[in-house]
Amino acid sequence: MVKNIILDVGKVLVAWEPEDAMKKLGFDDKTVKVVADATVNTPVWLETDRGVWSDEQILQAFYEKAPEYKKEIDLFWNHLELAIKQFSYTKEWISNMKKEGLQVYILSNYGDWTYRRTKDNALDFLPLTDGAIFSYTVKQIKPDLEIYETLLNQYRLKPDECVFIDDRMENIEGAEKAGIHGICFETIEQVKEDLKKYGVNA
Repeated sequence: MVKNIILDVGKVLVAWEPEDAMKKLGFDDKTVKVVADATVNTPVWLETDRGVWSDEQILQAFYEKAPEYKKEIDLFWNHLELAIKQFSYTKEWISNMKKEGLQVYILSNYGDWTYRRTKDNALDFLPLTDGAIFSYTVKQIKPDLEIYETLLNQYRLKPDECVFIDDRMENIEGAEKAGIHGICFETIEQVKEDLKKYGVNA
């Protein structure tokens, strides 16, 4: 019997649109591509989520990819909140699951810098949940097995009583290795339908 719903954040509860943010900052198409390829489209971006590198180390790695765009990289980095917007259904969905008697947890690859810029607006659903693990706080990232085990241990959850919802299949597979049921998010309607298989109507 499913008692716990574990939710990813990006593209499940909030939009993640870095290129749109760059356009809002006035970047032309070429600049958007260069800055994206130097930042969010690099393996270094995962290190922002892992929380091991300092902000200075991360920025230095970005600059090395596009040294002539240092000013634009800084501008994007300092306005990351423009890339993240809460979906209209988020709070109601979490509240409905809570009314159904379910526990709701967050498990997200998320960086400290980004968290500080979004916790009071895009992430203001967090008080509705029963707990959260953001990758930067534990120095672990999905889809590595250890982050799922950290969540299970911290909140004393039984894996077969949990369903994990994420937009990336590799993260679902990581959860399944930990014994957690998984649903790959495409649309909110599809996920609600898939949850019915586990007796969840919310």
